[in-house]
Amino acid sequence: MIWQNWLLIMIMLSSLVPGLIIFSLGESRHGLRTSLNLFGAITKMVLVLVMILGIHQGHSFAVHLALLPGLELVLRADPLSALFVTLSSILWLFTTIYAIAYLEDSPNRSHFFGYFSLCVTVTIGIALAGNLLTFLFFFEMLTLSTYPLVVHRGTAEAMAAGRVYLIYTLSGGLLLFLGVVWLHNLVGPVDFCMGGQLAPLVESHGKTLFMIYYLLIAGVGVKAALVPLHGWLPRAMVAPAPVSALLHAVAVVKAGAFGIIRIVLDVYGLDTAGELGLLFPLMLLATVTIIYGSIYALRQDNLKHRLAFSTVSQVSYIALGISIGNPLAIMGGMVHLVHQGLMKITLFFCAGNIAETLGVHDISRMNGVGRRLPLTMAAFTLAAIGMIGLPPMAGFVSKWYLGLGALAQGQGWLIGILVLSSLLNAAYFLPILYGAWFKEQEAEWPDDSGMTGPLECHWMLVVPPIITAVISLLVGLLANSNLSPLAWVRFIVSAGYGL
Repeated sequence: MIWQNWLLIMIMLSSLVPGLIIFSLGESRHGLRTSLNLFGAITKMVLVLVMILGIHQGHSFAVHLALLPGLELVLRADPLSALFVTLSSILWLFTTIYAIAYLEDSPNRSHFFGYFSLCVTVTIGIALAGNLLTFLFFFEMLTLSTYPLVVHRGTAEAMAAGRVYLIYTLSGGLLLFLGVVWLHNLVGPVDFCMGGQLAPLVESHGKTLFMIYYLLIAGVGVKAALVPLHGWLPRAMVAPAPVSALLHAVAVVKAGAFGIIRIVLDVYGLDTAGELGLLFPLMLLATVTIIYGSIYALRQDNLKHRLAFSTVSQVSYIALGISIGNPLAIMGGMVHLVHQGLMKITLFFCAGNIAETLGVHDISRMNGVGRRLPLTMAAFTLAAIGMIGLPPMAGFVSKWYLGLGALAQGQGWLIGILVLSSLLNAAYFLPILYGAWFKEQEAEWPDDSGMTGPLECHWMLVVPPIITAVISLLVGLLANSNLSPLAWVRFIVSAGYGL
């Protein structure tokens, strides 16, 4: 039906059109800019809900645009893309609300929110990509739309971080491009389909498929911050807090992790990847990244840098679940796409509140923050406990299924990795919580101006992290309900693997 095709286009336009209009607005047009941002975010959520209901009822959604003979850009909604689109649209709304208040007195707000909207549009394009060519197109557009956000402050440090960001992401894009072109030359257009389409070529082109796989994984692995391709991520923390939240929870890092899922499950397929011996090296890389990121997080005094290395570690749970290759582990990895996003965006919102309200950026200066910013630190505490993996938080659900899948696949040693990772998570989060809640303030905070009205800071800065923290608790508590992210992931996996 025509409306089903137009729905995907409308989902894309709901952020693209407001973004293009915002570019033309003067800095003084605060009300109109805010209205456009919120209208686009709310409209996208409504349209995504319609799409999800349609998918659940068995409707198909696809848009094809012919570029050249044999080359098409394809947008297609399947249960996996719906998971990523839903996450992106919900977190975009909260990030938009937060960013409006965070940047209230900043220059170049129209420039910021214009690129902000473009970034979300491109991220939705990545989620809805129906073939490898479309994924490549939007994946590269993501670099171009996020670079201006990384360098938004315009300082020497921001520009240096932007150069590092471009070097890494453009290099990764080149590797991905080579892999896509090589694979296209070998088999023609590559659509995303459960189980992949490369099995007939294993015997005749096994070595070629092996090399193409590593080009593709390296290409998306840069944005997924797999070691040793992660160096851009801590440097990019010079960006404003809403950008950091966007990079870690919604856009860049998640796009890389989503790419790993698509390449392994929907380009190669688990059987083909296993036959070629591709899963175990990815498993080793994921485990190294998990431990490496946690160890380096321990060494950071800057709060955003600690959270950045935490992301390096946590996002690799997604790659780990896919590489184990067991339906239960795949469920753990896929659902962590959502769970990590909820928890990490909460942490970065809170870090932004602490920096903006108190001028505090370093963990060593956070003693007593809980008494000055109780709502912010309550949200931070819930998200941190979830990252550690304590029940009943969302992070526990992810690790539980990863562990079950590892045991079922005969990879019991991974239980030790998960336990060690949780202990390291506790080691770099619990001292923050203890100092914030139970230690006395040791030095004056430069911008400690007392309460601003009934809340500790602007309500648009306080409400988003509270809501996302509560959601991260609820998706853990209600994981067994039919409306949880886990239930949708079970639907995805059962369709392909009969779980």
